[in-house]
Amino acid sequence: MKRAARLLLAAVPLVAVAVYFLVPDQDTDGSGPDARSTASPADPSGQTGLAAPDKKDLAQRIVSSAENSSLDWRDQYGYIEDIGDGRGYTAGIIGFTTGTHDLLTLVERYTGSRPDNALARYLPALREVDGSDSHEGLDPGFTEAWKAESAIPAFRRAQDSERDRVYFTPAVRLAQRDGLGTLGQFIYYDAMVMHGPGTDPGFYGLRKDAMAEADTPTEGGDEKAYLDIFLDTRRKVMRAEKRDTTRIDTAQRQFLYDDNLGLETPLKWKIYGQPYEVR
Repeated sequence: MKRAARLLLAAVPLVAVAVYFLVPDQDTDGSGPDARSTASPADPSGQTGLAAPDKKDLAQRIVSSAENSSLDWRDQYGYIEDIGDGRGYTAGIIGFTTGTHDLLTLVERYTGSRPDNALARYLPALREVDGSDSHEGLDPGFTEAWKAESAIPAFRRAQDSERDRVYFTPAVRLAQRDGLGTLGQFIYYDAMVMHGPGTDPGFYGLRKDAMAEADTPTEGGDEKAYLDIFLDTRRKVMRAEKRDTTRIDTAQRQFLYDDNLGLETPLKWKIYGQPYEVR
């Protein structure tokens, strides 16, 4: 039997690869049969929910607060370092990594349209280290080449495109299919970014486990109850991986308990104890 959620409305609790899932086609503007009233009103662009430009920008800012300790996500295109998580180099606006295939795919696709780029010479090495934390063939030089290429608008656009293709669009479409509003779409997106589009224990695995315990709104369940259990499921995985869970505890869970299903501003949250605010 699926369990009921444990919504503690008065307080916040104290307190990672590339297997792709084919999601049935869904209207990206949120106007399909699974769109809910909790989605944001239509933007002049015609997009709703997290796909509306202002909400999409807000989503990038919240993710950047957790990934880069900064709200300025556009300043992260040239970011690159090995953070010691077993995934090699982490780079760019969404944390593409040399160990989990997405950075390799990004450089391959970019090189297809711009073969003379500064990163193309590292493709053989990137293929060799894919799936590991190795820097073999990348040092020295790769980090500086990444930073230099990131000053080029075409590479920035390539990062945006790959972010949307692999992470943002699939997460939002599936959240719409599950009957979730803007906050739920963001919760799915952030999980997709951090855990990857995999099943063990990637985003699709997390969703499967949550759906084993609670009905989605499309299945007739309560939106807040389902999201609370999804966050429980994700938090358990993060704790097992010894990851900091404040992006859930003092950000996403707080938005949920504040009944902010539309992810409306002004918005306040904390990551690693650091406060953030968007008006």
